[in-house]
Amino acid sequence: MSGKLFTLVNPNAQQGVKNVLKFLSDISGEMVVTGQHTQSMAQEELHKIHEITGRMPALLGFELLSYSPNINYLDTDEECQTEVELNYGTLKRAWEWAEKKGLITFTWHWFSPLGGRSKSFFTRNTDFDAERAVIDGTPENRALLSDMDCMAGLLRPFCDRGVPIIWRPFHESEGRWFWWGAKGPETAKKLFRLMYERYTNVHGLNNLIWTANSPLPACYPGDDVVDIISRDIYPEPHCHESQEQKYHELTKITESEKIAAIGEIGALPDIDEICRKKIGWSYYMTWSHGFVLGEEVNSYDYLKMLYDSPYAVTKDNLPELY
Repeated sequence: MSGKLFTLVNPNAQQGVKNVLKFLSDISGEMVVTGQHTQSMAQEELHKIHEITGRMPALLGFELLSYSPNINYLDTDEECQTEVELNYGTLKRAWEWAEKKGLITFTWHWFSPLGGRSKSFFTRNTDFDAERAVIDGTPENRALLSDMDCMAGLLRPFCDRGVPIIWRPFHESEGRWFWWGAKGPETAKKLFRLMYERYTNVHGLNNLIWTANSPLPACYPGDDVVDIISRDIYPEPHCHESQEQKYHELTKITESEKIAAIGEIGALPDIDEICRKKIGWSYYMTWSHGFVLGEEVNSYDYLKMLYDSPYAVTKDNLPELY
């Protein structure tokens, strides 16, 4: 359905938030915003896209994992250490993108707020109990809120400058592979709502566009705290489809009309078919590294064809929204 009525969940949302949501609503079923995740200072993915297509994505994703306050540097492995080190300082790149008026989304692989080793955002590497973390006054709750407040401090300058952020916390909450999903949908919903209340009513982060990220109705936090519904999709390599069925599954998580997005994807979607069939994906974000730096998942010919599509919103034809 084209031109959905968007829901603005924060009554004090900044003008940039309103502008981005209206734009995404207006293009729904007509065009698709191109997006790419990056997680290092080098941003190899962005440069590869420009090399192949001559264009840049309209939406850039940034990773916040190294900004987690409780990384256990004393009990880790080389893979984790390298990933963290490569992520250091990447908020500088987000600021550079904001100066160019590009769209921004943040992903936070949140290292366990209390206990854990190595990549402790994975359930297997921590015994942090998210169910206890949503109970006021527990040690887990205090650690959770401390981490939230720390991250709020990093988000504050973006708010002060009026930079809208598509904020996708507790991603893939339908799974139990991350600690925030390990205790099931009810706890995951409570975590999302707790963060919304704290960031909106305590910290006044009125630049955030609240994005839920799960296709399961049981995981949906509620219409009153969600601006955008999204899900992550990883098709087989070189399988470029409209993801129509997955779109309809996602929109069934709520009876309200919400802007819908592909929070992460591997094989690029078929945006021409999406728009011909008026499927309402507003944007997609390709994941990093091998999904774009080689041709194992997406050929460079397909990448260029997508960016050349008249249905693609790239940085070139993205209007200034903030």
